[in-house]
Amino acid sequence: MTGQVLRIGNASGFYGDRFDALREMLTGGPLDVLTGDYLAELTMLILGRSRLKDPARGYATTFLRQLEEGLGLAHERGVRIVANAGGLNPAGLADAVRELAQKVGVPVRVAQVEGDSLPVPEGYLTANAYLGGAGIAACLAGGADVVVTGRVTDAALVTGPAAARFGWGPGDHDALAGAVVAGHVLECGTQATGGNYSFFRGHDLRRPGFPVAEIHADGSSVITKHDGTGGVVDVGTVTAQLLYETGGARYAGPDVTARLDTVRLTQDGPDRVRISGVRGEAPPPTLKVGLNRLGGWRNEVVFVLTGLDIEAKARLVRDQFADALARSRTRPDDVRWELVRTDRADAGTEETASALLRLVVRDQDPEAVGRAVSGAAVELALGSYPGFHVTAPPGKGEPYGVFEARYVPAGEVPHVAVLPDGRRESQAPPVHTRPLREADEPPLPEPLPSSAGPTRTAPLGRVAGARSGDKGGDANVGVWAVGDDAWRWLAHELTVERFRELLPETAGLTVVRHVLPNLRALNFVVHGLLGEGVAGRHRFDPQAKAVGEWLRSRRLPIPVSLLEAVHAPEVNA
Repeated sequence: MTGQVLRIGNASGFYGDRFDALREMLTGGPLDVLTGDYLAELTMLILGRSRLKDPARGYATTFLRQLEEGLGLAHERGVRIVANAGGLNPAGLADAVRELAQKVGVPVRVAQVEGDSLPVPEGYLTANAYLGGAGIAACLAGGADVVVTGRVTDAALVTGPAAARFGWGPGDHDALAGAVVAGHVLECGTQATGGNYSFFRGHDLRRPGFPVAEIHADGSSVITKHDGTGGVVDVGTVTAQLLYETGGARYAGPDVTARLDTVRLTQDGPDRVRISGVRGEAPPPTLKVGLNRLGGWRNEVVFVLTGLDIEAKARLVRDQFADALARSRTRPDDVRWELVRTDRADAGTEETASALLRLVVRDQDPEAVGRAVSGAAVELALGSYPGFHVTAPPGKGEPYGVFEARYVPAGEVPHVAVLPDGRRESQAPPVHTRPLREADEPPLPEPLPSSAGPTRTAPLGRVAGARSGDKGGDANVGVWAVGDDAWRWLAHELTVERFRELLPETAGLTVVRHVLPNLRALNFVVHGLLGEGVAGRHRFDPQAKAVGEWLRSRRLPIPVSLLEAVHAPEVNA
């Protein structure tokens, strides 16, 4: 690969993303490399259970189906494909791609990256280290047209091709950090082009296009999308994605630690945002290892309460259920109730007159969450509150998973590029490393003067956007201000104490605030909000996707001058 600009597109943000995206990206405009991110913490658990049933699987089968047409298109256009769809079995997927290529008559050279799969401890399903982009770079330098990997970092899908194109070495920290930031923006697909965006009103988001990064030799980039596709790329959409699933100013990975507090975003034209100024530091000496295990069994019943006396009806169900479980020979260890008041007074439809009472039970014994719970729910059908019914028949229960993160010395993890000709090249870990520590807190902007004028109680979302997500059992909530004056107010107003006040569910948890002045943003990490993580489904929003929007809906006194000056799309109060 040669040239001054490397065009990298993304066609998948998760296992199950838009199926046609790979074809759309290959036919929609110029590209050098097309990436696909298919892995997440939950996906590795899903693939682990799949491998239990068939040891030859353990990879994302959707990717293969997409390649039935995509291989020919990529070959015609000279586009290389890099995807982490190999999951737990990159060698198996590489073989399947070769078979497919022979079947459809497309001459492609296939390589894979291995080594992330570690010995699985007793009681676990998977154990995978997060590798960097060196193996991908070696595969591309070895002539591969298609590279499949197992568990690499999401950003490695960009750092690998960029290092191969521009000849970066492990010590090119600033350039690598710029590519990491671009990779983080691309990794979730249409979240960078207006998807899941606080200020979605005023944009055509019926079918947003997938993002493209134009990477330069110094690591700077421009985020854009193919002409004529839906959605929008602006400083706000890129800011939102930069804050997604991050923590402090140091964003650590196996290639480099990127300093998010150095990122500068500039609108570079319609649907073009330039990323510049990113500084990098040596990576940590350890690699993150994700482990998945089955945590036990869970069951769920949702009772529908309609009309009058909602609270009394809920109390009756809970009392009856407690009595039924007391009489049962098995009962779940963990029983949780949540009454969700979706009902309205004097409602015009039955559905809008109804509230939902959600019961979730967990136990190590499937019997305790199975018949004991479903039987108790069914037996209430003719002897409980008026209007008794449930959203779905109670089932037998299902297993749930638990994700855990550990860290091991990078030198203990093999990182192997298996080239198209079968040669195996081991990738050495970085020689220079730097233990990770929190960055020093930057100075806050000058607060708005006390003479800024009167305030009015309004939703926070009138002057700020937000994006939230999960990392294991923790959640992050990134909040950015719309305008410089709004930032001066937000930085001083939205303290940890105010955050806890606005989101009472976080009151008893550890909350850490990180300040990112260049982005006019605050990033809050809420430890333990998600319990055992997404696979455990501790909350009804198990990935904290909507916590940021909950925060934006909360009302507090905001200077009227800010409310009148902000040019963000109007928000319903």
